[in-house]
Amino acid sequence: MRILVVEDEDSIASFMVKGLTAEGHSVERAATVAEAVALGTTYDYDLVLLDLILPDGRGIEVLKAIRIGKPEVPVIVVSALGEVDDKVDLLDAGADDYLVKPFAFAELAARVRAAVRQSGSSSRVLSVGDLALDTKTRVAARGDDVSVDLPSREFALLEYLMRHEGQVLTRQQILDSVWGIAFDAGSNVVDVYISYLRRKLDRDGEPSVIETVRGAGYRVRA
Repeated sequence: MRILVVEDEDSIASFMVKGLTAEGHSVERAATVAEAVALGTTYDYDLVLLDLILPDGRGIEVLKAIRIGKPEVPVIVVSALGEVDDKVDLLDAGADDYLVKPFAFAELAARVRAAVRQSGSSSRVLSVGDLALDTKTRVAARGDDVSVDLPSREFALLEYLMRHEGQVLTRQQILDSVWGIAFDAGSNVVDVYISYLRRKLDRDGEPSVIETVRGAGYRVRA
């Protein structure tokens, strides 16, 4: 299994890399947000182990980038921040598990095995009504008569909406989750990409697959 370890402290990184390598895994290390984003969104990993506090930023930036570019990859946060609120925030942002430092290697190895098992058993196809999205191939389909390959950002937007079926999501929530918290909140980019998806997936004479809730945001529902 190919694992990316994102950790800036050499002693901890060495401990993790050596132990995982001894378990038979192929392990690469990143020590900064920039390195982790570059590696994690370019290459295919079976798992990412992610520290939260890095020299050039926060690990949540890496998590969001990976969730956009490689949404199927399990991510386990490994951090000294062990408060309940910290764990909840990261799990809500898309982390699969949370391991608090210091930890025994046996626990880390067990968490790694569990995350990979869960990833392998979960369905790769999201469905809302007659709308389906294959998270591996990034193909969206409406029944049998509309099927389209989606570019990365359109895929990430549709996946986010479908994973929150029935929920009204504000433009700011969508910006934060799909484009990242540093994106200009005054931009109309969300509306533009919603339009792209509607153009590809809607049928003439039928309601849009993405509903506009006036004054609130957007939602997908059956």
